[in-house]
Amino acid sequence: MNTPRPLKIWITRAQPGADATAARVRALGHEPFVAPLLAVRLLEGVQVDLTDVKALAFTSANGLRAFAEACSDRSLRVFAVGAATAQAARDAGFRRVLSADGDVNALAEGIAARRNEIGGIVLHPGAAELAGDLAGALERAKVEVRALTLYDTVPDVLNTHQIEQLGEVDVALVHSAKGAKALAGVLKAHPQPGLRILALSKAVLKPLARTRVAAKVFAPFPLEAAVLNLIDRQP
Repeated sequence: MNTPRPLKIWITRAQPGADATAARVRALGHEPFVAPLLAVRLLEGVQVDLTDVKALAFTSANGLRAFAEACSDRSLRVFAVGAATAQAARDAGFRRVLSADGDVNALAEGIAARRNEIGGIVLHPGAAELAGDLAGALERAKVEVRALTLYDTVPDVLNTHQIEQLGEVDVALVHSAKGAKALAGVLKAHPQPGLRILALSKAVLKPLARTRVAAKVFAPFPLEAAVLNLIDRQP
């Protein structure tokens, strides 16, 4: 019986998450190709006001890391969208961490169910362009919420050596719609018709609607583990 060859997996997400994903891909027996299409840029001079704030809500590990760098307070309860963000919170020193293990809607529902217990403002630190409207969902659920912009993600440019390797790539992993938009631009300039794209959700795939590749598949759940489970499933 022939052993399937390791696949070359393009990790397009920003650092430092890209290296964490690469380690998981390597553990599955595949070859990670780390070539981020986005970079995280922290905003300068942001003041963190915790007046009347009783909890923090994060929709990404990047938002958690940006807050941890901007503020030394680790006493507040943290609500995280998923396991990776929750682990980032624990790594940063937060002790009261609850993961929604889902998407923004699941996170909003979990917080809303505890609004009386929280008893104050939920601060939502994040990016200039958010993947979902957590603040809006919480407001509709009668939860006091305040958004705080701490960082932005900007397109990152592949170098010549990375572009030369694109033809060797079997699968591209996409974690955000912004990353998918950047990927669409790269593939327009450097078509890869044999590429298989695996995305975190249906919404993440949307910017790639007109991109011609071998396959485009989204995970059944918006979790990285669910995306990685798709690698060994042939279309």
